[in-house]
Amino acid sequence: MKELEQAIRYVESDEVEKGLNLLKQAHEKANDNEKFLIAEQLYTWGLLEDAIKIIDELLFLYPDEGQLYMLKAEILIDLEKEEEAIEMLDEVSKDDPIYVQSLLLTADLYQMQGLSEVSETKLLEAKKLLPSELIIDFGLAEFYNSQGEFHKAIPYYQSLLQEEKEINGIDVRQRLAECLSGVGKFEEALPYFDESLKEKLEINTLFEYGIAAYQASHYQTAIETLNQLKELDPQYHSLYLYLAKAYEHEEMLAEASQVVQEGISQDEFQKELYFYKGKLALKQGNEEEAEAGFKEAIALDPGYVEAILTLSKLYMSQERYEDVIENIKLATEYNEYDPHFEWDLARAYQETEQYKEALNHYETAYTVFKEEYAFLEEYGYFLLEEGERQKAKEIFTKLLSLDPTSIEIQDILFQLEE
Repeated sequence: MKELEQAIRYVESDEVEKGLNLLKQAHEKANDNEKFLIAEQLYTWGLLEDAIKIIDELLFLYPDEGQLYMLKAEILIDLEKEEEAIEMLDEVSKDDPIYVQSLLLTADLYQMQGLSEVSETKLLEAKKLLPSELIIDFGLAEFYNSQGEFHKAIPYYQSLLQEEKEINGIDVRQRLAECLSGVGKFEEALPYFDESLKEKLEINTLFEYGIAAYQASHYQTAIETLNQLKELDPQYHSLYLYLAKAYEHEEMLAEASQVVQEGISQDEFQKELYFYKGKLALKQGNEEEAEAGFKEAIALDPGYVEAILTLSKLYMSQERYEDVIENIKLATEYNEYDPHFEWDLARAYQETEQYKEALNHYETAYTVFKEEYAFLEEYGYFLLEEGERQKAKEIFTKLLSLDPTSIEIQDILFQLEE
């Protein structure tokens, strides 16, 4: 159609008004097929309402033409009228050549609305109609991946990879590696990450590769990959903790500590780095620096239970029992709770000779740790010291059931029987 081609040239030459006027004139004398092409062009230019007017005109003449419903649905989606778009797609006949395409678009719309089961049903119907169509396998793979059902996505990505490495601009190898990592098959994921990165260096994929290498215990590969990422984008905050941990596994504690400090300089609000800084310091025998690291982590998040418990353990080892009590009290003021708080408080109160408080916390902790040998042993000896012989007997009887070979426990029970 010469008028349409000329109109496109006008618009591309910034003579928009001239092009639109010509297109309007062309529409008045165009045949139905040409009108459809004009509607498509208007849609391309973003003139959605004008395009819909022409499509509705054609739908009046051709109410069974699926391509018209499909185009109108796409325009309605751009107008954020998803419900109306679904209504249009539902009008496409199962006998129409475009029916499968309409199913795929409908599946996307239902997924956008959070109706995952309906979306899956549409995709599986399309798969049944065209079992060898790659784009349907891709749609199913992407759907299951987005739902976190990686085990279902993997076979589809594997099938796709036999035919194509990339579909719709998406690297199938990267997606497959991501899903394999998602189900804990890190070793299997590594070669796919590697192949994907050789084709195109992408920082998120580089990070995922580094994490997969770390999880697969390939610590040197993780170190090399995450250092490469650090050079490309030092503000990629998530890399620092894993890089430090990889160094730690290789017993490179100085390097691990340096990476943690670099990470903190990039993001001073990342509590995990301060906590890990403390753990590394503790491993290197620097208890003062360890305490500072734990406190900094807790200052950022007063409810950081792991840091609170680790700091309490440090205080315990230093026999700073009042600090243990204060540390846990501070956490409870922020409405944080963990059953280990009870155990630590029981021990701390016992050591500070506040026996009534200690007994209360031991009794509360018992409801959680009644199958844990170390707790029962500690609780049992406390009861003995407090003269609670009957309660102590119950606890040591429980201990003997957990370890029938313990001579020491047998002796204590024998004495309690006497």
